[in-house]
Amino acid sequence: MVTVIIPVLNEAGTIGNVVRYCLEQPMVSQVIVVDDQSADDTVKVATRAGAEVVSSAVRGKGISMKDGIQAAKNDCLVFLDGDIDPYPAGTIQMLTEPMLNNEADFVKATFSRNAGRVTELVAKPLLGIFYPGLAHFSQPLSGMIAGRKKFFQRIEFFGDYGVDIGILIDMFLMRARIMEVCIGHIENKSKPWHELGKMSREVTRAIIIKALRHKNELVNLNELELVNLISTEMKAVMEDQVTQMRKMVVFDMDHTILKGSFIEACANKFGFRQELDNLRLHEKDSATFIKRVSLLLHGISMDELLETAEEIPMIEDIGAVVKTLKERGYIVGIVSDSYHLVTNYVKNMIGADFSLSNQLEYFEGKATGEVRIPSYFYHTEESSCSHPFCKTNALRHLSKRYEIPFENTIAVADGENDRCILEQAGVGVAFCTTNELLRFAADKEINQPSFSDMLQYAN
Repeated sequence: MVTVIIPVLNEAGTIGNVVRYCLEQPMVSQVIVVDDQSADDTVKVATRAGAEVVSSAVRGKGISMKDGIQAAKNDCLVFLDGDIDPYPAGTIQMLTEPMLNNEADFVKATFSRNAGRVTELVAKPLLGIFYPGLAHFSQPLSGMIAGRKKFFQRIEFFGDYGVDIGILIDMFLMRARIMEVCIGHIENKSKPWHELGKMSREVTRAIIIKALRHKNELVNLNELELVNLISTEMKAVMEDQVTQMRKMVVFDMDHTILKGSFIEACANKFGFRQELDNLRLHEKDSATFIKRVSLLLHGISMDELLETAEEIPMIEDIGAVVKTLKERGYIVGIVSDSYHLVTNYVKNMIGADFSLSNQLEYFEGKATGEVRIPSYFYHTEESSCSHPFCKTNALRHLSKRYEIPFENTIAVADGENDRCILEQAGVGVAFCTTNELLRFAADKEINQPSFSDMLQYAN
């Protein structure tokens, strides 16, 4: 029988179907989901689908894989990714048949897509230098694998992007019988551009460390010079690609661009602080909260609202950073659950390209208390989360408008309701936040009231 191990981090949207697919296979008697401290409902969804859930104490794919191996009851182990849905129908059978027929000890999946840049520019050339016997593998970085437990138990697992190439090399060094099988076509997430440099470094490090530890002769200077040339080539290709691609930065407004919140400033200025606090305490639905808060603005003039916005200071370097981002080819804008009158004013002040927000209605220059929430905030069949109202839906709208994929976007925000957009963007930046869930979901974190640090990874 077969144990399937699935390391996951925030995969609530797909993990249920992956677990159910595994349990439908007659040779599978155990499905283990190793949760890497997910902040969403991954654990709940996986448990309901029938998986055994193991919580990893330390983040990192390698540690999660070791935890899964320790909990496995069978000798034949399959590792799958938790974010692929659907898998080709025969995936598990194709991965395990060579072992069940005693033809292989380790099987690595390949699938119909072009090999990635890190594979072609880094992994294959380095394998050709240090491990020529592995250079023929078409997708050496594939994480969909199967093997015998006794071999996995002897492996030293790297973290993150080095883990898969490290396993392949260790299997080779242990003289395991290795096969590569094509499982068909799958749709998996492309790596965001900012991750490719990190991926190449970790793959390079894993291959060289294995070579230094296990080669009979010392790695010579000629080999190290070739490594340097490969790294230089990868860097040049990445810089060229980043320069040419269409890119976008999306800023939240309240407590991000502004050193405060527009509606909080209005509450203090126009005397509805208690009412606003009560709504925050009792109203949990985002869209309803926005509509009820808007009623508190009834009778306030457009001039008074703009004056209030002008009184809230901005982060000092926002204008200069936006200018630099645009010079680097980024489209820059604001996505906020505040009001268009204010976000448009801020957009013009900082030189941004667009702003998406709610439309407060006016009559004779004064707010009526009614608000129109644009359709691009609402859930659709294409939505990547289950929330009925979410900024991620606005990001999808922008992605289509400007023909910029999610992985080429940077989102910068501070609040818990921004967690989805930070997770879905290519780079999610938590800005001066104390919210642990947001910090956990973010790729980057800025703790000082300045955006200049963004320019380090916004090439």
